[in-house]
Amino acid sequence: MELTSLADLLDLQEIDLQIDRLLDQRQTLPELEAYKTSHEELQKQRAVREERAAGLKQLELSLDKAEGELGMLEAKLAEHETRLFAGGMSGRETEHMRLEVQSLKAQQEAMEEKVLNMLEDIDPARAGVAEIEADMERVEKTRSELESSIKEQWKTIDAEMARKEERKQVALQPIAPDLLELYEKLREIKEGVAVAAYDHGVCGGCHMTLSPAEQEEAFGNDLPRCVHCRRILVA
Repeated sequence: MELTSLADLLDLQEIDLQIDRLLDQRQTLPELEAYKTSHEELQKQRAVREERAAGLKQLELSLDKAEGELGMLEAKLAEHETRLFAGGMSGRETEHMRLEVQSLKAQQEAMEEKVLNMLEDIDPARAGVAEIEADMERVEKTRSELESSIKEQWKTIDAEMARKEERKQVALQPIAPDLLELYEKLREIKEGVAVAAYDHGVCGGCHMTLSPAEQEEAFGNDLPRCVHCRRILVA
């Protein structure tokens, strides 16, 4: 391994750490959690709306049916009353028609009461659907604003990452392939810090002081390595 490449590793590592921070920033935007919350809230609201809309639809169908039946009763009653008041029937027929009219009036009153009760139920049901739809619109607006903010911030972060990647390609050029391979392996297991500056007997990676014997061991090899954390040392 070429020792002349070691100092270049520090430059490369700084760029890699900057890229890592940008990636972390991209994944931990406060708006992301807020967006997730609003998305989940919207999903729940959609379920509530579907349930309320289904209930409203059933009420409207029942009301249409009841109003239709009421209309037929009213028409039948009007027809029977016309025949009753027209006269020309026998006493028996007249009495039968009178009873029929009385029965139809009772059915009409009962159906009118039923329709009125349905009307009382349907208005709150419609209000409930309108209320949840208004809530959904509010949450959807919030979610849309969060999405726009996230995309804008990602655009800025991605542009900065692209610049860092360009710098990284330049920083990679002077580094020997085998040294680069070791560097990448150490970054995976050392929380991104594979290379440490060695200053006044202290490893900049683990911050441990190396004794004279440890210093001799660390720098006695072709590639200086901290005896404590095994990071590459750059003096």
